[in-house]
Amino acid sequence: MATVYIDGQPVELPAGKNLLEALLERDINVPYFCWHPDMGSIGACRQCAVVQYRDEDDDRGRIVMSCMTPVAEGALFSIDSQNARNFRERVVEGLMVNHPHDCPVCEEGGECHLQDMTVLVGHRDRKYRGAKVTFRNQYLGPLIGHEMNRCITCYRCVRFYQDYAGGRDLGAFASRDRVYFGRAEDGVLENEFAGNLVEVCPTGVFTDKPLGQRYTRKWDLQSAPTICTGCSLGCNTSTAERYGELRRIHNRYNHRVNGYFLCDRGRFGGDFVNSDARLRIAGIRNEQRTYDPVSREDALESVSRLIRQSSRVAGIGSPRATIESNYALARLVGMDNFFPGMNETSGRVHELMLDIISNTSATLPAMAETEEYDAVIVLGEDVTNHAPRLALSLRQATRNEAKRLAEDAQIPVWNDAAVRKLTQDQVSPLILLTPCEDRLDDVATVRLRQSPDDIARLGFAIANRLDDSFPSDGASDTHLDEIVRILEKAKKPLVVSGTGLQHSGILKAAANIAAALAGTNDEAGIMLCADECNSVGVTMMQSGRYLESILEEDTIDTVIVLENDLSYRLSPAQFKALREKVKHMIVIDHMDNETTSVADVALPAATFAESHGTFVNNEGTAQLSYAAFTPEQGIVPAWSWLTDTAHLLARPEFAHLHHMDDLISDCASNIPALAAAGDAAPGRDYREAGMKVARMSPRYSGRTAMNAHLSVHEPKPPEDTEAPLAFSMEGTWPRRQPALRPYVWAPGWNSSQSVGKFQDETGGPLKGGDPGVRLLKGGHTSEPYSLETSGTDRNALPLVRRHHIFGSDELSSHSRAIADLIPRPYCMVGNALAQSLGVANGDGIEYELDGDTWQLEVAVDPHMADDCMAYPAQLMATRHLCSSNALRIRKATNWVRRETDRARVFSSDRKI
Repeated sequence: MATVYIDGQPVELPAGKNLLEALLERDINVPYFCWHPDMGSIGACRQCAVVQYRDEDDDRGRIVMSCMTPVAEGALFSIDSQNARNFRERVVEGLMVNHPHDCPVCEEGGECHLQDMTVLVGHRDRKYRGAKVTFRNQYLGPLIGHEMNRCITCYRCVRFYQDYAGGRDLGAFASRDRVYFGRAEDGVLENEFAGNLVEVCPTGVFTDKPLGQRYTRKWDLQSAPTICTGCSLGCNTSTAERYGELRRIHNRYNHRVNGYFLCDRGRFGGDFVNSDARLRIAGIRNEQRTYDPVSREDALESVSRLIRQSSRVAGIGSPRATIESNYALARLVGMDNFFPGMNETSGRVHELMLDIISNTSATLPAMAETEEYDAVIVLGEDVTNHAPRLALSLRQATRNEAKRLAEDAQIPVWNDAAVRKLTQDQVSPLILLTPCEDRLDDVATVRLRQSPDDIARLGFAIANRLDDSFPSDGASDTHLDEIVRILEKAKKPLVVSGTGLQHSGILKAAANIAAALAGTNDEAGIMLCADECNSVGVTMMQSGRYLESILEEDTIDTVIVLENDLSYRLSPAQFKALREKVKHMIVIDHMDNETTSVADVALPAATFAESHGTFVNNEGTAQLSYAAFTPEQGIVPAWSWLTDTAHLLARPEFAHLHHMDDLISDCASNIPALAAAGDAAPGRDYREAGMKVARMSPRYSGRTAMNAHLSVHEPKPPEDTEAPLAFSMEGTWPRRQPALRPYVWAPGWNSSQSVGKFQDETGGPLKGGDPGVRLLKGGHTSEPYSLETSGTDRNALPLVRRHHIFGSDELSSHSRAIADLIPRPYCMVGNALAQSLGVANGDGIEYELDGDTWQLEVAVDPHMADDCMAYPAQLMATRHLCSSNALRIRKATNWVRRETDRARVFSSDRKI
């Protein structure tokens, strides 16, 4: 710490930090625009000016930018001197010269950092009366709006997009006094993290286009702390509602997980809550095989009657449903009759993943901690598309070499421009072993394109070279020595893999490499990615049963399906066989899908935005997600359908289970692996200062105005009996419990920048601790895994599931905003395989599956491994391949070519 003097007062600040950051951490407000806590300083906006004095005799001083000035012992500064105040006001006035006076219609109004800083500076009157410089706005796709005339030239957008997220299609174009931030031509922003421009921009240049189409002032939104359901990483989000409709999703800061940023699937994919495909009313199939809408009471009575008449009832859970809902189903049907909702291939790899992270001797880092590793090896995972937010963290990990070089040159790492100029293209090692081209290729040191089996063999060879006690079949590669050398040299190596390819051999190879590294390096870590938001959670409670095993059971006559479209997990023949096998099928789900369409009783379930529940992410952290609003009448949480059914059946084991808290407590008592899950967040009885937490801002205005044309009386808001939050502006702010914070706001700080007011240190944990509780900690020593490959037919072509940021998640695919960004169905092959088949881009291939002939359009990619074929995972047109791992294919003779935009068909980014 160093003692500096601010306007004559001694203040203890961390030595070496930039002054702006250090002052903000002490709640000393200094205005700024270009500085960002995760992107450092460049001194572009000149707004954070302060006066620095040479010594006590200097009464004039000099203007310095606080974001570019390091804290040093004995330094003398003034924030409130007249020349500092005048300078800052002139800067704001200059920035506002061309800024339109459109706050009443600007999408950022009420949440604008420019508004906050203008008020903080005290600028009020504008002297300029001339013509403003104006620009033509660009079309940037269905997600991001563009209003270039609001720009204040802070450069935050390009610094995030290019330098931080690796985007290449957004830049700064300048001529004389005209600076334009956009693309070289109109088009969809290609980067998977483009949506962060909405929060990074301090004014309204880049806006949330879906929100703009159903616009609501920020202070009239009702928000809640939620967990993203788009993948397994468990990013923290703030979900906002107005008039019973989900309006937007914003990033919610969690130091250990997503930090300041979200991927675009998480930000825009939640619109499925508003989809026309929502199941909104209970239905019972009649004798004509159509559905009759029924009341909630009649639906419960019908379900109870079917269960009473059944000799055996099975329950199919879901890796996208909460722990509470899955447990309620298992409790209702009995654990022996509970199936976790995964097919055998998926179930086995997730069981293996759980075994690895439960028993590994390597460190299990949180996602944010992966940015600290100085060498990373990725086995088999297309991280950008399977677990997107992790890819952003791995990109930051490649900058650790630059930080080391900067420290050697005595350049502070927060001086972003200087560090980048010094280090140029120097990166920390990133090794990618994948079947297809990867979005991280531009920062990778080693890039190998191999089939899943070859990746597994090479992984075992790497582990064997690191420690010869680990098994290997002698596989080798020209890059083997280089990879081993990189990993041995690293001070802090990280192994990344997961279930993306559903290949057990790759997971075992990753586990062996991590264990071999951990044998000599205590800093070695492993990070594994799962498929869905609660894949790990449901695996922790499962009984080792898979969907296919239901077909082998003789006595099951009724099955209850929980939030699970089985057509994505079973082949068409298996799905048909299941429906023919059971007499009655009861389905509880959000969406009208293939499974609800064949149900005898369909029950509408509340989504993540309408109900509370616990999810366990890929690293084994349990986190509680709260409802942002109440669903339409007739829609209730899935666990509520199940507990109400049990009470109607007078089940004694449900006598004490009435609330969500009761379920998670009972689950903790009966499933040891989930014993701590109930500590993830406060329960329904939690209060601060005797009050619930208000979901609505103190500035909320619509509580009476929305119905003023009918009555000036205020209707009673819904009562939330399941959470310590209130559907009202009446309540308190959760100072002690970050897990309950529905939004961030502080006096004078209305924008997302106010999150800094709730951190002890910039970029550090939240005051009160980051939300969530870690259930798995690793730290054990297990036996090395033996070599295992897929064991596919040698005459068949191995299949590779290729994920896409949009389209590979069942729920987010229903979002209107991203519908046009979902790729068309395809099969991807390399050059050699294309030549052997005699196909080119736009041709077709065909294959037999379950007695039917299927066709797919060909996309030839020179970066693809030659001895396998890739297809887009989870697309409706390719979901029949979910249980296949190899095919025999041939050129389709009757294929009709069509005009093909190659990028739209199969690109790993989202060009169209």
